[in-house]
Amino acid sequence: MADDTLVAVGLHLDDLKRLRVLEPDVAQETSELKEECKEFIDKIGEFQSIVGGFISMVDGLSKEVEKEKMKAIGARNLLKSITKQREAQQQQLLALITEKRTQLERLRLQYDALLKVEAEQTDFVEQYLLQR
Repeated sequence: MADDTLVAVGLHLDDLKRLRVLEPDVAQETSELKEECKEFIDKIGEFQSIVGGFISMVDGLSKEVEKEKMKAIGARNLLKSITKQREAQQQQLLALITEKRTQLERLRLQYDALLKVEAEQTDFVEQYLLQR
């Protein structure tokens, strides 16, 4: 009967006969909820720690990838540069070959002309010597 009177005014007795404002079942559920919330917060903290480590690792990997990417771009540009230099050198050598061939042809024509002059002069000397 005393319990009913207390319940009517919003007070309750727990198992240890202590006076409570909440019903014992609600107090127990509140306590359990509080523990679950504490566990949840602990797990969230652990999750944040793991995620922080993962993010740090991914950042490190991304920096390494960027570094390797820059090395690859540099190597590719160097290769293109060397290729262009070789093409330019090849063009220069082809131009030099053409120039030397032209010079050879000119010298060959000059040689043929000089042979003709020599032959004419030899004939002239022979005729001169024969006439004397």
